[in-house]
Amino acid sequence: MPRILVINPNSNDLVTEKLQASLGSYDPYLDLEVDCISIEEGPFGIETDADISLVEPLVVNKINDEFSNYDAFVIACYSDPGLSESRRIFQKPIYGIHEAAVKLCSQLTLKFGVIALGEDSINRHADYIKRLHLEQFYVGEEALNISVNQAVSATNTLDKIIVSGHKLIKEKGAEIIILGCAGMAKHRLSAEKELGVRVIDPVQVSVEKAIENINE
Repeated sequence: MPRILVINPNSNDLVTEKLQASLGSYDPYLDLEVDCISIEEGPFGIETDADISLVEPLVVNKINDEFSNYDAFVIACYSDPGLSESRRIFQKPIYGIHEAAVKLCSQLTLKFGVIALGEDSINRHADYIKRLHLEQFYVGEEALNISVNQAVSATNTLDKIIVSGHKLIKEKGAEIIILGCAGMAKHRLSAEKELGVRVIDPVQVSVEKAIENINE
């Protein structure tokens, strides 16, 4: 049975639990296993450049520890920490959720807007999209200005996502919305219903890409 490991690089187990719940539906009918784990040594939320630098070697080490147990790996942080280094070292498929999400939008030829955790992350995301040469599909971002923990546990997070999503659609012309943090995954379906356009959970997109490649 093929096995996919989703690595949450932060130490917030609630984020990991919600990811596991959202991805559990793959198991029964695709004859594969999707496991989600946290990195205990990581910060409680990955929100700054310093957090990203801290977790990059931790992600590489975790993939190394689990390399023989899984067929593919997903790095469940929107900054894709450790992705380039892991791909350089390891031969198995490794997916970054930011890269996977924006590439899907480009394949669909849809203009995408991103709902970010904070203002500080927007420039970092924009620079990454330029490196991927996908800026022609990128209309911009709206920041919720919340923490990773608030994204997964605060009662008003969905309301903030809906407000930001409407701004991206009405003011910037977004045709599809990306949730720019793995902690927002549980809000995808509700946000999509309210916004009237497709809303992407980038972890789900990455897992689906891994499944597609495993089955080829």
